[in-house]
Amino acid sequence: MLTQTQNLYRETDGRYATDEELQFFQDYLQSFPLRLTTYNKIRTSEALIVQQVQSQLRAKAPQVLMQGDRDLSNKWKQDTLRILRHSALALLIDDRDGLRDRLLLWFQTVMRAFEAQDGCDFTYSIMQNVIESLLTREEAALLRPILEYNRQILCQVSTPEEFTP
Repeated sequence: MLTQTQNLYRETDGRYATDEELQFFQDYLQSFPLRLTTYNKIRTSEALIVQQVQSQLRAKAPQVLMQGDRDLSNKWKQDTLRILRHSALALLIDDRDGLRDRLLLWFQTVMRAFEAQDGCDFTYSIMQNVIESLLTREEAALLRPILEYNRQILCQVSTPEEFTP
Protein backbone atom coordinates (compact mmCIF):
# COMPACT_ATOMS: atom_id res chain seq x y z
CA MET A 1 0.00 0.00 0.00
CA LEU A 2 2.74 2.46 0.94
CA THR A 3 4.80 1.57 -2.12
CA GLN A 4 1.72 1.77 -4.32
CA THR A 5 0.85 5.16 -2.83
CA GLN A 6 4.37 6.44 -3.45
CA ASN A 7 4.23 5.18 -7.03
CA LEU A 8 0.85 6.84 -7.55
CA TYR A 9 2.18 10.12 -6.20
CA ARG A 10 5.15 9.95 -8.56
CA GLU A 11 3.13 8.88 -11.62
CA THR A 12 0.36 11.45 -11.22
CA ASP A 13 2.60 14.47 -10.72
CA GLY A 14 0.55 17.45 -11.92
CA ARG A 15 -2.63 15.54 -12.82
CA TYR A 16 -5.54 13.75 -11.21
CA ALA A 17 -5.34 9.98 -10.82
CA THR A 18 -7.64 7.84 -12.92
CA ASP A 19 -10.22 5.49 -11.41
CA GLU A 20 -8.01 2.55 -12.43
CA GLU A 21 -5.00 4.10 -10.69
CA LEU A 22 -7.05 4.56 -7.51
CA GLN A 23 -8.51 1.04 -7.50
CA PHE A 24 -5.86 -0.26 -5.10
CA PHE A 25 -7.24 2.08 -2.41
CA GLN A 26 -10.72 0.59 -2.82
CA ASP A 27 -9.32 -2.94 -2.77
CA TYR A 28 -7.30 -2.17 0.35
CA LEU A 29 -10.24 -0.60 2.18
CA GLN A 30 -12.40 -3.62 1.42
CA SER A 31 -9.73 -6.02 2.65
CA PHE A 32 -8.70 -4.00 5.71
CA PRO A 33 -11.01 -5.66 8.30
CA LEU A 34 -9.66 -9.10 7.35
CA ARG A 35 -6.09 -7.76 7.29
CA LEU A 36 -6.49 -6.29 10.78
CA THR A 37 -8.04 -9.48 12.17
CA THR A 38 -5.29 -11.59 10.62
CA TYR A 39 -2.56 -9.27 11.89
CA ASN A 40 -3.96 -9.42 15.42
CA LYS A 41 -4.29 -13.21 15.29
CA ILE A 42 -0.68 -13.57 14.12
CA ARG A 43 0.46 -11.19 16.87
CA THR A 44 -1.32 -13.13 19.60
CA SER A 45 -0.30 -16.53 18.15
CA GLU A 46 3.31 -15.81 17.21
CA ALA A 47 4.79 -17.86 20.06
CA LEU A 48 2.60 -20.84 19.15
CA ILE A 49 3.40 -20.48 15.44
CA VAL A 50 7.14 -20.39 16.04
CA GLN A 51 7.00 -23.20 18.62
CA GLN A 52 5.07 -25.47 16.23
CA VAL A 53 7.41 -24.69 13.34
CA GLN A 54 10.44 -25.35 15.54
CA SER A 55 9.02 -28.65 16.82
CA GLN A 56 8.29 -29.88 13.30
CA LEU A 57 11.67 -28.64 12.08
CA ARG A 58 13.39 -30.50 14.92
CA ALA A 59 11.54 -33.69 13.90
CA LYS A 60 11.99 -33.36 10.11
CA ALA A 61 15.31 -31.55 9.71
CA PRO A 62 17.14 -31.29 13.05
CA GLN A 63 20.38 -30.33 11.30
CA VAL A 64 18.87 -26.91 10.56
CA LEU A 65 19.00 -26.01 14.24
CA MET A 66 22.55 -27.24 14.75
CA GLN A 67 25.97 -26.16 13.56
CA GLY A 68 28.26 -28.97 14.57
CA ASP A 69 27.75 -29.24 18.33
CA ARG A 70 26.36 -25.72 18.60
CA ASP A 71 22.60 -25.34 19.11
CA LEU A 72 21.25 -22.55 16.89
CA SER A 73 17.67 -22.77 18.17
CA ASN A 74 17.68 -19.41 19.93
CA LYS A 75 19.14 -17.59 16.92
CA TRP A 76 16.71 -19.37 14.59
CA LYS A 77 13.81 -18.38 16.85
CA GLN A 78 14.91 -14.74 17.02
CA ASP A 79 15.30 -14.51 13.23
CA THR A 80 12.02 -16.31 12.58
CA LEU A 81 10.12 -14.02 14.95
CA ARG A 82 11.65 -10.94 13.32
CA ILE A 83 10.61 -12.03 9.85
CA LEU A 84 7.15 -13.17 11.00
CA ARG A 85 6.53 -9.76 12.63
CA HIS A 86 7.65 -7.88 9.53
CA SER A 87 5.54 -10.19 7.39
CA ALA A 88 2.48 -9.52 9.53
CA LEU A 89 3.03 -5.79 9.11
CA ALA A 90 3.47 -6.20 5.36
CA LEU A 91 0.15 -8.08 5.35
CA LEU A 92 -1.56 -5.34 7.35
CA ILE A 93 -0.36 -2.47 5.16
CA ASP A 94 -0.31 -4.54 1.95
CA ASP A 95 3.32 -3.78 1.13
CA ARG A 96 5.43 -6.78 0.12
CA ASP A 97 7.79 -4.52 -1.83
CA GLY A 98 8.59 -2.61 1.34
CA LEU A 99 9.18 -5.88 3.19
CA ARG A 100 11.58 -6.96 0.46
CA ASP A 101 13.45 -3.66 0.40
CA ARG A 102 13.60 -3.06 4.18
CA LEU A 103 14.38 -6.57 5.40
CA LEU A 104 14.40 -9.53 3.04
CA LEU A 105 17.22 -8.56 0.69
CA TRP A 106 19.48 -7.75 3.62
CA PHE A 107 18.51 -10.97 5.38
CA GLN A 108 19.09 -12.92 2.18
CA THR A 109 22.74 -11.86 2.37
CA VAL A 110 22.92 -13.21 5.92
CA MET A 111 21.34 -16.50 4.83
CA ARG A 112 23.94 -16.86 2.08
CA ALA A 113 26.83 -15.98 4.36
CA PHE A 114 25.85 -18.80 6.71
CA GLU A 115 24.77 -21.09 3.86
CA ALA A 116 21.40 -21.45 5.53
CA GLN A 117 19.14 -21.54 2.46
CA ASP A 118 18.13 -25.18 3.02
CA GLY A 119 17.10 -24.45 6.60
CA CYS A 120 15.18 -21.45 5.42
CA ASP A 121 13.37 -23.54 2.84
CA PHE A 122 12.38 -26.10 5.49
CA THR A 123 11.30 -23.33 7.88
CA TYR A 124 8.99 -21.54 5.48
CA SER A 125 7.52 -24.72 4.02
CA ILE A 126 6.65 -25.90 7.53
CA MET A 127 5.41 -22.45 8.53
CA GLN A 128 2.93 -22.43 5.67
CA ASN A 129 1.46 -25.70 6.96
CA VAL A 130 1.32 -24.39 10.54
CA ILE A 131 -0.43 -21.23 9.37
CA GLU A 132 -3.03 -23.32 7.55
CA SER A 133 -3.88 -25.06 10.82
CA LEU A 134 -4.06 -21.91 12.99
CA LEU A 135 -5.76 -19.36 10.75
CA THR A 136 -9.04 -19.38 8.89
CA ARG A 137 -8.93 -20.11 5.17
CA GLU A 138 -9.34 -16.40 4.38
CA GLU A 139 -6.65 -15.34 6.85
CA ALA A 140 -4.21 -17.96 5.61
CA ALA A 141 -4.89 -16.86 2.03
CA LEU A 142 -3.60 -13.39 2.96
CA LEU A 143 -0.45 -14.61 4.71
CA ARG A 144 0.49 -17.60 2.54
CA PRO A 145 1.70 -15.50 -0.44
CA ILE A 146 3.88 -13.40 1.85
CA LEU A 147 5.45 -16.50 3.40
CA GLU A 148 6.08 -17.93 -0.06
CA TYR A 149 7.57 -14.60 -1.14
CA ASN A 150 9.86 -14.75 1.92
CA ARG A 151 10.87 -18.30 1.07
CA GLN A 152 11.64 -17.41 -2.53
CA ILE A 153 13.81 -14.44 -1.62
CA LEU A 154 15.55 -15.81 1.45
CA CYS A 155 16.20 -19.31 0.16
CA GLN A 156 17.40 -18.54 -3.34
CA VAL A 157 21.00 -18.87 -4.35
CA SER A 158 20.97 -16.20 -7.08
CA THR A 159 21.91 -12.58 -6.48
CA PRO A 160 19.26 -9.97 -5.59
CA GLU A 161 19.65 -8.41 -9.04
CA GLU A 162 18.54 -11.70 -10.58
CA PHE A 163 15.35 -11.77 -8.50
CA THR A 164 12.25 -10.42 -10.19
CA PRO A 165 9.13 -10.45 -8.02
